[in-house]
Amino acid sequence: MDTEMGEAEHAMLHFVTPGETVTADTVFMRGHGTYNDGEELVATVAGVVERINKLISVKPLRARFSGEIGDVVVGRISEVTQKRWRVNMGARQDAALLLAAVNLPGGELRRRSESDELQMRQLLSEGDMISAEIQGFFQDGSASLHTRSLKYGKLRSGSLVTVPSSLVKRSKAHFLHYTLSPGLHVDVILGMNGFVWVSKGSKDANKKGDVPNSTQEDADALYTNVNEPITNEERMAIARVSNCILAIAKESELITEAFILLVHEASLRIDCKDIVANSKQIIDAAKMSY
Repeated sequence: MDTEMGEAEHAMLHFVTPGETVTADTVFMRGHGTYNDGEELVATVAGVVERINKLISVKPLRARFSGEIGDVVVGRISEVTQKRWRVNMGARQDAALLLAAVNLPGGELRRRSESDELQMRQLLSEGDMISAEIQGFFQDGSASLHTRSLKYGKLRSGSLVTVPSSLVKRSKAHFLHYTLSPGLHVDVILGMNGFVWVSKGSKDANKKGDVPNSTQEDADALYTNVNEPITNEERMAIARVSNCILAIAKESELITEAFILLVHEASLRIDCKDIVANSKQIIDAAKMSY
């Protein structure tokens, strides 16, 4: 790799394997996924070479989710501890959701008290699914989450789909709303950590991609454990969209709002349970309809 910008940009696009020399130019600094072997910079993982100014790193093709501040994630409550919940989001460590970083029932804006701490399991308990946003990182590298916006919070009436986090494209909208037919709606939350939540859609979702939690729900509904009634038609729609996302992941394609809809339309001729088995045929048909 040369210091010339043209060659450096070209180097950012190529793949390397462990032990392969990334560059022999000493002006570059060692980043993640590399080590110094004399004057050479050598890759320690298989992945894509990334360059930021003079810093070179190798991004693994498949790795645990690390995340960035502002990422939308979907996770499962794994533990309730003192003034915080532990959230499994598929990362190296469980994330932390502080009691001060959630909305209190009724939308009260006040300091959290001991009584709030004693009632934490009434808000979120082990096994609950939530959507949240990464607001920072602790010194040990674990993420700190928040659900202060009303579009985040406890998830209900849906199904969890797990895909490689590298296939979820970072975009402006991660809360998606699909109207599959008149009166049939499905909501999708694309977690940057590879956890995708597919649920019964809201009839009044606006064009900004809001989900049911984004409306001003009353205090009881915000943290309730009761699922909404789901008809057989809605259940089949959730299953079909979930299988379409799995089919996209099986073919290692990027999961985006538009591509999910194209794959869904291409899958309508195939029975829901056979979508993943016929993923290549469906994905090829979806690409042709671009």
